[in-house]
Amino acid sequence: MPIAFLCDFDGTVSRADIGAALVRRFTTGDGAELERALERWRAGEMGHRELTEIECRHLSVSEEEALAFARGFALDPHFAAFAGEALARGHGVLVASEGFDFYIADLLRRAGLERVPVVANRLRFADGRAVPEFPYAGTSCGRCGNCKGARAREQRARGYEVVMVGDGLSDRCGALAAGHVVARGELLEWCRRERVPAEPFADFRDVARYARRLEAGLAAGGGPGA
Repeated sequence: MPIAFLCDFDGTVSRADIGAALVRRFTTGDGAELERALERWRAGEMGHRELTEIECRHLSVSEEEALAFARGFALDPHFAAFAGEALARGHGVLVASEGFDFYIADLLRRAGLERVPVVANRLRFADGRAVPEFPYAGTSCGRCGNCKGARAREQRARGYEVVMVGDGLSDRCGALAAGHVVARGELLEWCRRERVPAEPFADFRDVARYARRLEAGLAAGGGPGA
């Protein structure tokens, strides 16, 4: 059975949360409102789409400035090797992010990874302002800007065994809908609290090793290490 690896970007494919860093760098006005919004989001009182809309209302940045800033960050140095191996074995690798496609696609392209598809929110730049758009919000939970649970279900409907790879709270929908979870950071902590089985990882070398074990286990009629 082919495997689809649904990879978060900020904090996962990129070790840094570029979207959050962008907000911190180019925010104008009342930072207290942003802190309150983050607290409400972490407490589950608002969805990620609403959080993103609040954050973007405070942004003052051009597309050129935002792209130049994002290019100061790097990808996990082992992601390219992982993606190349997975694709060569007939599996799928999809970047699914609550961040923005302009910097994700650019960084992947600069790393020679144009063939890795990206599903993410969009940012429209106009007169120094940044307006978010959510083409992949869907109709599942209504709270996500880009519902990773919906992305996981799409891949399962296409016949893939789905692995969610992530680090943050925006990956929870994906973790619940995927058949397998590889996690670190806040996502791993949440999985342990909620008793969602998850494989810890430090970098994409660990994800590649897990992928080989999962592939062998599925071929033998079980899961990882079967």
